[in-house]
Amino acid sequence: MNLSQLSKLQKLKSGLDTFQRNHPKFGPFLEAANRDALEEGSIIEITVSSPGGKRYETNLKLKQDDLDFLRLLKEMNGR
Repeated sequence: MNLSQLSKLQKLKSGLDTFQRNHPKFGPFLEAANRDALEEGSIIEITVSSPGGKRYETNLKLKQDDLDFLRLLKEMNGR
């Protein structure tokens, strides 16, 4: 790993730490969902509402590759 990659990983870690401070309930929500609901075939629904009133909605059906990626993110966070 070169210094540029290491720097990017450090920025990613810093960004994750900031996100967790800004949204303290999101981590426990994800932990509960991971413990009780995230399995292959589970559906995650996401809605974004802009301050101007626009609304965007989507969903995704989890595959094993998705679960593996989420597990990697969890490991990077030291949990």
